[in-house]
Formats: sequence, C-alpha cells, structure tokens
Amino acid sequence: MQTTPILKNKLFLYLTEFFAGMSVMAVELGASRLLAPYFSSSQIVWTIIIGTIMIAMALGNIYGGKSADKNPNPDKLYTRILIAGVWIAAIPVVGKYIVLGISALLIFAVNTNFLIWAAFAACMVIFVFPLFLLGMVTPSLAKYTVDSLEDSGSTVGTLNAFNTIGSIIGTFVPTFVSIPAVGTSVTFLIFAAILLALAVLYFVSKKSGLKKSVASAVLFLLCCVFGASNSFTFWERDLAYEGESIYNYLQVKETDKNVILSTNVLFGVQSILVKDEGLTGMYYDYAMAAPLMTGKEKPAECSTLILGMGTGTYAHQCRAYYGDMPVEGVEIDEKITDLAREYFELPEDVKVTTYDGRAYLNAIDGKYDVIMVDAYQDITIPFQMSSVEFFALVRDHLTEDGVMVVNMNMRGSGEDSINAYLADTISSVFGEVYTVDVRGTTNRELFASNNPQMFANLDKHKEAVTDADLLGMMNTVSENLSPYEAGERIMTDDKAPVELLGMRVIDELIRDEVAMYKQLYEEQGLRGVLNTLL
Repeated sequence: MQTTPILKNKLFLYLTEFFAGMSVMAVELGASRLLAPYFSSSQIVWTIIIGTIMIAMALGNIYGGKSADKNPNPDKLYTRILIAGVWIAAIPVVGKYIVLGISALLIFAVNTNFLIWAAFAACMVIFVFPLFLLGMVTPSLAKYTVDSLEDSGSTVGTLNAFNTIGSIIGTFVPTFVSIPAVGTSVTFLIFAAILLALAVLYFVSKKSGLKKSVASAVLFLLCCVFGASNSFTFWERDLAYEGESIYNYLQVKETDKNVILSTNVLFGVQSILVKDEGLTGMYYDYAMAAPLMTGKEKPAECSTLILGMGTGTYAHQCRAYYGDMPVEGVEIDEKITDLAREYFELPEDVKVTTYDGRAYLNAIDGKYDVIMVDAYQDITIPFQMSSVEFFALVRDHLTEDGVMVVNMNMRGSGEDSINAYLADTISSVFGEVYTVDVRGTTNRELFASNNPQMFANLDKHKEAVTDADLLGMMNTVSENLSPYEAGERIMTDDKAPVELLGMRVIDELIRDEVAMYKQLYEEQGLRGVLNTLL
C-alpha cells in the first residue's frame, strides 16, 4: 500500500468513514423527498428506497473489498469519493427530469404495479451508482487502517462505530434541520460538498490528483448554480409558494378564482379556497351534509373536529354557509397551518393543534357532533387511521347522535378496493353507514353514525337551507346516498394493508387516464402522442 502523510493519522480515515456513513443516510432521506412529490411517501416507496440502497451498499462492500486486496491504493478510494460527490451534487439538477422521464416511459409499458416499477427504476438510475461507490469505503478503509492482526478487531470496530455515528447524524440532520430549512436540493449539495472536501483534502495533502480535484470543484459549482432550486414542478410558473416541511412537499397556486394547495406533483389538489365564497366543486361540498345529519336543529350549533385540517377548506365552507360554527382541527404539519393563515384566510379563532389525529383523540376527553376524517392523501393512507381501533376511538368522541364523515380519496372498483376495506371496517363500528360518489373526481364520501335517524335528519334539515347552491348540493347528496352493505374485510392495527390496496387503485386510475394515449401510440406511434400533447 502506498503511504501518504495524511493517512498516517488514522483520525482522517475514521473521519472519512464517519462522513461516508452520514452521506449515505442523508442521500437515502433525500431520495424519499425527491420521489415523494411524484410517487408518494408510502411504505411501498420507502421499501423500494431502502432495498435498492442496501443492494448498492452490498455490492459496493463486495467489490470494494476485492479491489482493496488487489490494489490497495488510497488514490482509487478518494477518486471514487470524488465521483460520488459530483454525482450526488448532480441529483438536484437532473433527478426530477429522470423521474418524470422514467414515469413517462413506463406508463405505456406497465399495466400493473406502476408505482413499484417506476420508483424502483428511478432509484436504480439515480441512487445506486453513488451509493455503490460509498459502499466501497468501509472495506477499503479497513485495509488501510489495520496494522496487524493483533489490533484488527478494535480497528474495524472503531471504523464501524464512526460509520454508525455518522449514519445517526445523517438521519437526523436532513429531517429536522437541512430539508425544512433549505430544501431537498440544497441538502444534496451540502452532503456532496462534504464528500468532495474530504477527497480534495486528501489529494491536496499529497500534491497529486489536482486536475481531478479542480474538475470536480467546477462541476460542483455548476450543480450549485443549476440545481439549488427546490422546484419540483419546473413546468409551473408564478406559483405563490413552493417549499418543503418536515412532512411534505408544499405548493400554493393562485388563480383569479381559487387558491390551491398541493402536496404531491402528480396527485392533484389537497385544499382549496374559493375567492367568491361559493362551493368548491369538490368533496368538501358533499361533506357539508354531515352537520345536517346530526340531531341538532341548527347546523351552526354543531361542534366540529377535523382530523387532517389542511388549510381549513372544510372549516371555511361550514362557517361560510352555516354561521359561526364551533370548529377546531388537527394537522400534523405545522407549515400547512402557517400557509392556511397566510394564503387561505383561515380565521385566527379556529384552533388548529399540531398533532397526529389518532394521538390527539387519545389525549382528549371531549365529544363532538361532527368529526371529519380527511387524512388520506394520494396513496399515503396512515394505517393507524384506517383500522377498527381508530374508528372505535372516533365513535367514542362523538355525541350520541353525532356523525363521522370520511373522505375516501381513491375510488376503486371491485370487492377488494381500498374503499371496500375502509367501509367494511367502519361498518363494524357504526350501525349506520352511507356512501356517495363525488361527481367528476375519484373521491367518495362516507357518513357514519349510530343514530338510525341520520338520513331522515338530512332530509328534514336541508329544507332550512336558504342558499340555493348549497340546497342543490344537499339534494344531490340526499338523492345519491346509498346505504352500505357491509362485508367482512376488517382492517386492524395488526393488519391494515393500505399501501397495497391503494396501489391497485393507482393502477386503475393510470390505466383509465392513459388508455387513449396507448391506443394513439399503437395507431400512430410516438409522433401521434406528441402531437396530441403539444
């Protein structure tokens, strides 16, 4: 092995191991944030990320060990670190284009499990190579640091300890510090800079490899110029806000008529403010039937809790049409609440608690006339808010004739759809369950109560509605409500396969959306598709 002055001090080798471990975990967390706006942040996507990264690390460990035995030259190791640093720095520049390009190709080729294949292909193309290179660090450093068999155990143990400590820090810093503060793109650049600094310091100390160091620095600076933007929807213009929180990618878009919040690039609208105070045209309008289903003669007297407050669309609509209704909400993402106050006119007197919805119910004793569950977002359905135990907890926090309304946002077909499982689970807790499909969307609203008069209450109380538009909507709900015939598909805290069930619905939606383009591709080829899109 070639001796280098800087390597005589084992501390530098330990620091290399430390920062390599830190960077691996930072890239893994950055990968989840890069993919989430396009594929969701479900357990399926996390499984794919972790799996592909473990594959890369394992292959790197094997190849790195063999390479170090064959040619124990530290120059090769630090050159690999240089390449890994430049690659990671380039992810903010090209990563989102690769994700969309892969999705566009696979959407025509894959009929089932699109989410799995697209996320897996994106991970393989974007993340496997740099993490393969970083996987070579540990066996190479073991070769350089072990002086004799007598101290090999303690030396390798120290290397692993530095790697583990670095990994721990690399887990917490992106989640709680860098991503919320400066975004995913800059987070990639920060950890790329750390790797590049290590390698450059090595080459400068031995006065060699200066050309490759300078070239890497130039490429890194170019990536900083072109990749520092945190924009995931690069095709959008004039967004009112785009940023990230601990939990979500966030985008606020304002038009002459609406202000819209999206937390996912590909899966539509999460919250909306209608500037002329009219109906939204979305599921919130249907959900406004819930206060009319309770035993209260006046909807304005209904105490309402919203689990998944978002920017307060439901609260805003209820107050706009029913008066000064007592409304409070629970929203796990504090940044969304801040946006609600700034862009969506959420009144200051509407209390919003930053908490998980189920944990909040566990922590309070109060009861409500209406509880809205609106925590399901694209394929990201919290399993703990889809189980029989959760819905029993909701029931216990409702008044005697109270009503729960659930927005099921992915209407699927067949007996094994996610909505069938949710409705069966809810039916095992509540005696009265009705559903209605929201026109023109994939949403389905479910109303549940232990009050057998809930449907009769709706017909009775809607006659007191004075607004013509709202009355028309309540008539639509009343005419299309169907009593749910329960099955035995019960989800529990122990078994709630919401991700796999949701993925089936995503496949259905994609097949329906691209059917026309597939037919066009078969008849006219790629040119025909491009002519239609452009």
